[in-house]
Amino acid sequence: MLQLFEFIGRNRNFILFVLLEVFSFWLLVNNNNYWGVEYFNTANSLNAKALEASNTLREYTNLRQVNASLAEENRRLNELITTFQQQNPSNAPTAYKADSAFASRFKFVTIAKVIDNSTHRADNYLTIDKGTAHGVKVGMGVISSTGVVGKVKICNEKFSVITSILHSQYMISTKLLRSGEQGTAKWENNNIPSIIQLKDISRYKTIFKGDTAVTSDQNVVFPPGVQVGRVKSFRVAPDQAFFEIDLELATDFSKISYVYLVENKLLGQQQSLQESLINKRK
Repeated sequence: MLQLFEFIGRNRNFILFVLLEVFSFWLLVNNNNYWGVEYFNTANSLNAKALEASNTLREYTNLRQVNASLAEENRRLNELITTFQQQNPSNAPTAYKADSAFASRFKFVTIAKVIDNSTHRADNYLTIDKGTAHGVKVGMGVISSTGVVGKVKICNEKFSVITSILHSQYMISTKLLRSGEQGTAKWENNNIPSIIQLKDISRYKTIFKGDTAVTSDQNVVFPPGVQVGRVKSFRVAPDQAFFEIDLELATDFSKISYVYLVENKLLGQQQSLQESLINKRK
């Protein structure tokens, strides 16, 4: 308290000057209409700018929560859309009725953040911040908001490693929407992480540049209809029976941030039945 009085005593002239200035300004504003209006307008303008800055800062700090909410909403919508499409396949006969368990076999388990990602190796992987504690299992499909990403290779309680579609040994059953032809998508040019090759399409079929390539109905890891890419170019050598087709990937691996984990709940039953048939043939 003594230091406060000493400070006031040392700066009494300056403090008196400031007080007189404030009092003079108050008299000017209250006794002059013009300056009163100017003060009112200026104060309102400054207050509005301060509120705008405050709201902008608050919105920015809430972006993470907003993004998480949007990602969760997309997860629910993707699951609903997938179930509806499986209940009402566009290419099925009118009398076909999908079993409810089969139509809802694909479950969008969780959303994960990509914390590591490679794109320029022969065999590329991603690491995500979700593991077995969040329902992740080996073999689950992984997709982004725009298309196919890969498949879970290994996982522990907190993290999982994903085999990227940009992997020399990874193949995915793919269908061209416009032509209806099915083939296998496989990454072969490890210098270009935005292009993947589509194989096994007969040279006698009609291919369209710009046609959309999606996961086929014969894919057990991904729901049918998930985008793989678009036909960028195609060619065929005189001595070849199949087209060489380049697809521009739907997923931009240089910008990928969040992914969805997809589980086929009936995969075990399907594989068990197919393996029993293989064993009988031996």
